[in-house]
Amino acid sequence: MKYIGFILFTVLTNAAAQLMLKYGMMQLGPLSFAGLNPILKILEIVFSPWVFLGLSTFVISMASHLYVLSKVELSFAYPFLSLAYVAVAACAYFMFREELNAFRIAGIGFICIGTVLIAQSGGCDAETTATTTTPETVKTSELAR
Repeated sequence: MKYIGFILFTVLTNAAAQLMLKYGMMQLGPLSFAGLNPILKILEIVFSPWVFLGLSTFVISMASHLYVLSKVELSFAYPFLSLAYVAVAACAYFMFREELNAFRIAGIGFICIGTVLIAQSGGCDAETTATTTTPETVKTSELAR
């Protein structure tokens, strides 16, 4: 549980990146590649300010996630990323006036319940896991190299 702050930072930067990408694409309008060089169009999209900022935020989110993965089990850390959907759905409702119907709200509830259950399970440190591996596990991982 001592890495929960880093996990939540990863979740929030992931959600923020999604929102920036959406806003950036709204600024660009509907995509069309008709009569255009696709490479130039892709560069135009990538280097538009909000899309570029969103992509950069994804890089920060990924760096944070890599740090988290070096400290806790994947089966503990990864499910927390589903909370990004919760944040995105709520923000999209308020920022972009997207629909938030009963099925989405129920899904958000299930995501929250599942994340709480996973959090209660505790996240074993990756370092602890490394010291408790069996000789068979080590031999298998050495063969994989």
